[in-house]
Amino acid sequence: MKTVLDGIFAVWSYFASNILTQPAYMIGFIVLIGYLLEKKPIYECLAGFLKATVGYMILMVGSNGLVNSFRPILTGLKDRFHLTATVIDPYFGQNAVTDGVMKTFGRSFGDVMILLLIAFVFNILLVRFSKYTKMRAVFTTGNVQVQQAATGFWILLFAIPSLNRIEVLLVMGVLLGLYWAVGSNLTIKPVQQLTDGGGFAVAHQQMFGIALVAWISDKFKSKNEGEGKKKAKRLEDVELPGFLKIFNENMVATAILMFMFFGIIMLVLGKSYFSGVYASSDGVSGLAPKASFFFYILTTSLGFAVNLAILQLGVRTFVGELTESFTGISDTILPNSVPGIDVAATFAFGEQNAVTIGFLFGALGQFLAIGALILFHSPTIIIAGFIPLFFDNAVFGVIANNRSGAKAAMILPFFSGIIQVCGAALISTWIGMSKFGGYLGMFDWDTLWPAFTVILKYLGYFGIAVVALILIIIPQIQYRKDPKNYFLMVEDYDAYKEAKKK
Repeated sequence: MKTVLDGIFAVWSYFASNILTQPAYMIGFIVLIGYLLEKKPIYECLAGFLKATVGYMILMVGSNGLVNSFRPILTGLKDRFHLTATVIDPYFGQNAVTDGVMKTFGRSFGDVMILLLIAFVFNILLVRFSKYTKMRAVFTTGNVQVQQAATGFWILLFAIPSLNRIEVLLVMGVLLGLYWAVGSNLTIKPVQQLTDGGGFAVAHQQMFGIALVAWISDKFKSKNEGEGKKKAKRLEDVELPGFLKIFNENMVATAILMFMFFGIIMLVLGKSYFSGVYASSDGVSGLAPKASFFFYILTTSLGFAVNLAILQLGVRTFVGELTESFTGISDTILPNSVPGIDVAATFAFGEQNAVTIGFLFGALGQFLAIGALILFHSPTIIIAGFIPLFFDNAVFGVIANNRSGAKAAMILPFFSGIIQVCGAALISTWIGMSKFGGYLGMFDWDTLWPAFTVILKYLGYFGIAVVALILIIIPQIQYRKDPKNYFLMVEDYDAYKEAKKK
């Protein structure tokens, strides 16, 4: 028996290490399975696998380029002002769990991968029985799953330390699997409306945030577009006068705005800091000796626009293959389902300036909140991480602009930035992760999961049932709002639109 279990775990470890936690191969693997189920010729299956994998790799080049170009700047702010602080960033959060879980709870980080397996299998089962659960999205973003499994592992150990190893893995596996299924399911409607039936959901760190922004944006619209009022202008509808017309071109607007944004921060840090980065990183992202500081700032700023364009190219390359191939999976294994994928996939469908506007106003909210933490002598000072700074707030800007116009695309990311910093400061201090320098810090983990932690901490075993029940009820409420068209939305979006018109 032990040999069989060891064999199963060895196969799982290989799959998890090489496919599940490598999103490009995971997406390619899904496309391959989908085409095989559709009984397409082998050469078409192989071509689909390669196109989807390469497309996702292109997306990751753009995504990693955005993160890597900005991370030294945020680290510089921490070093320049001698702040002992917690960085809100999924990778810093994962490292904090790796460093601290044994010291704090006497548990092994290796259990995180077993927890991930339980959660992933449970997510698939929930979608397989969508007739009863009303959950329609499979969470496929493997690197995000690892980060969330790590933070969820810590939260449960903090909340109910009396749980033994098996209980921790089973309880958090079930709760996390529910969160993945319910959260990605909540994004289906706003993403289908944004992409005009793109056939995917978001599986990331701000799924409840996307649903909340979509709901609030609709309230903006109903308030601002009432009887006798003009329709709210979207960013793409705003015609700027005179020389400001250059901002109507999204690539130009992104380049100029990022030059202003990056330029101010980099000037504050100073030329000597970036020269030091060059010396310590073999020239990866620093300023070479005798190089122009002005052109270094310019290159870094323009790199933002370049990486954003690369990211959008990657999305266009793989999303079509994924949507088409998933029909085979939906028709056979997982009826009435869609894949949940990286939030960056949404950036290719909305107004491109909304991505930049969402990022900038979210950054403004974060920096104001960080200033308030310093002013009021918070025990934990937060350093903005680029991933929540950009990926949360950019998608909020895109969704808000698409549904309610430019005003919502500015206001909602701004408040999101404040919430991210204040929520992360509170929860990371309370559960003890701030001591290890990092916390996941994305929107859902600054709002929803702190609330769940309170329930688990103070209600104990009963709290587990309460959290599970809350998550189970949400898709049931969604379904009851429109039972006739609920599954039609993912089966045939054109038919869904016709039905809604009637």
